[in-house]
Amino acid sequence: MTDASAIEAATRRLSAALDALEAALEHRRDTDRGENALAAQVHALGTDRSKLASDLDARTRRLEAANREVAQRIDSAMENIRSVLEARQ
Repeated sequence: MTDASAIEAATRRLSAALDALEAALEHRRDTDRGENALAAQVHALGTDRSKLASDLDARTRRLEAANREVAQRIDSAMENIRSVLEARQ
């Protein structure tokens, strides 16, 4: 092999290696973009979950307060009915 053909062969190998490196870098960039998009979605889901949990807690507290109020009203009505029944006896 002459020096010129050896240089040409080395140049082709270098060019092929650079092409492979460029393809690998592009693949890595695509993978990183996908991972970043997934991380953003996970973060958004976490934020949504926190808001929903907070809303659910607030609703639970309101329902518990309403339940206590209804129970008090029922107790009061029962006492009034007992008083009326005892007065008639």
